[in-house]
Parts: sequence; structure tokens; C-alpha cells
Amino acid sequence: MISTSFSQDRRLKDISSIKKHLVGAGFFVMVIVLIGSLLFSTISWMWDDQRLPLSKLVLQGKLEYVTALDVQRAFSTLEHVGTFMSQDVDTLQDVIEQIPWVSHVSIRKQWPDTIKVFLTEHHAKAIWNGDVLLDDHGQIFNGDIGKLKGDRVKLYGPKGSNLEVLETWQRISQLFEPLGLTITSLVLNDRRAWQIILDNGIRLELGKESLDERINRFVSLYSSLGSDAQRVSYIDLRYDTGAAVGWFPEQESQQESTDDEDR
Repeated sequence: MISTSFSQDRRLKDISSIKKHLVGAGFFVMVIVLIGSLLFSTISWMWDDQRLPLSKLVLQGKLEYVTALDVQRAFSTLEHVGTFMSQDVDTLQDVIEQIPWVSHVSIRKQWPDTIKVFLTEHHAKAIWNGDVLLDDHGQIFNGDIGKLKGDRVKLYGPKGSNLEVLETWQRISQLFEPLGLTITSLVLNDRRAWQIILDNGIRLELGKESLDERINRFVSLYSSLGSDAQRVSYIDLRYDTGAAVGWFPEQESQQESTDDEDR
């Protein structure tokens, strides 16, 4: 009799324990479902195109030629600018890099509706072949020449020679400094011959070889010309030694030449 009563008590305790565990498990499941529902609702709200739209633009960087309007116009080429959560920064970066003056761009989003854009512009070092620009590294970019602030040297050359011509100009420019002259135009033609036009209007024909030596020869000749230098139209230095000097038409035609040229 005592044994039967003990067994019944134990079964009742086991049933009570199971009920408690079931209630606890049910409560836990309800909490998990509630949290999941809240997360789903929050994510759905944040990814909704009507929520958290990217509506503000902050443009940063030392800029002369790129404006906020240029960036806005670049964004307008996208089919759709998403929300803070949905918009891919790389997509925005790719479209801004299409702006001609942009050399480098870094973009980040700032909660809840702002795009921060940091730009680095190309520094226009020279005008290349009359219609595009070269930056400090010899890279060609299609900036608006009409917007340039200040003068730029004009460089010309065959396709693919932009870096060579730029580096040559940078190197030989210093050779004219003792005369107070600067290069306004440097040409490398299809035959690989060099031509220079100086800021005083004199044209130098330099040929294909011994570029530095021929420029040094010009420096010596120019110094000896004195006041007659202003009457010089061109100087042909395509000789082993010496040069041929051409004078402006209104002056008495003169020409000095020595040795054979290597044309």
C-alpha cells in the first residue's frame, strides 16, 4: 500500500516537471518567434525603397574643376539610387570615376541618408595632341581644356608616346632656363624627330638624335646672337655641328649652315 502511494506521488511529480519544461520550452519558442518577427520587420523596413533614401551629398577634396553638380549628374545616370542599406558603394564609385577630371574617388555612407564622396582630381600637366590632357603621370584624360586655369605646354606625339614626350619635356625644359626661355610646344613626329617652339616664337628643328647636345648648341648660339635673336624665325640643329638660322621675311634673308644634317 505504501509502495503504490509512493509510485503515484512520483508520477505526479514527473508530470508536473514535464509540464514545467513544456511551458518553459513554449515560452522560449515564443520569444524566438517574436525576435525573428521583429528582425524581419526591421530589415524589411530598412530595405524598403521608401525608407532611409540616400538624399544628401557631402563632397570633399581639394577641387578646382569637379563640382557637386557634376557628381549629381553622374548619379542621375543610374537607373535607381537605393537606400542606406541597399545601395552598393562600388556602383556609386564606378559612375563617379567616369567624370573626366576625377583621378581617384572614395565613398562611404553615413547614417541615415548621406553619401560622403572624397575626390582627387587629375592635375593637368600638359595639353596632348590638341584635344585631351596629360596628368603628372602621363595619363591621358578627357578634361575640358576650356576650363583650364593658366597656360599649359602643348605636347604632340604618335599614339602611345604620351609618357615619353612628357618625360622628355620635363627633362629638357631646364636646359632653357639659363636663357629665360620656356617651351610652349614640343612635337615628336611620326618619323621620331623632335621639334620645339619656344615662348619667344623661335622654332627649333632637332632631328632624331643627340637631343640634349643639340639643345646645348642652341643655347650657345642664342647667347651669341644678342639683339638679333628677336629676328630669328627658326633654327635647324639637325647637323653634326653648327646650325641653320632662318630669319623673319621682313628682314633681309640670311642663313648660316655648316656640315651635313642627319634628316
